[in-house]
Amino acid sequence: MRELANEKIRKLKNDQFMDKPNIILEKTFLFSLRIIELCNVLEENRKYAIANQLLRSGTSIGANIREAQNAESQQDFIHKFKIASKEAEETMYWLDLCLYSRDYPNTETEKEELLSIIYIINTIIGTMKKKLENGKMRK
Repeated sequence: MRELANEKIRKLKNDQFMDKPNIILEKTFLFSLRIIELCNVLEENRKYAIANQLLRSGTSIGANIREAQNAESQQDFIHKFKIASKEAEETMYWLDLCLYSRDYPNTETEKEELLSIIYIINTIIGTMKKKLENGKMRK
């Protein structure tokens, strides 16, 4: 099943993702697809509680990033990204539990992807905060 997800993700990457490329939107969307597939595997193995928590936090990252694209202000934009950052940390927790628990799928690939996403999110937050502090952006 995870192989099918990888094929879908490769196809999506090859297709035109958006009119204007946005790396964090793309990465979080693709990550959400991987999380959905991982949760399907967890549910097949009757790991319902972890699957539910991981699905909620793992897909919430991209949802908050997408929502930030229509923020009412720069502060609202930063706030949405901070929520995404918190959801990413929660997701890392569930991925760590899977990785270090017996009879759970290996989540090293998802963790590596998530670390990349966290770095980008935190960089964007830092840049936006500096711009606001320097008066380069409207509040």
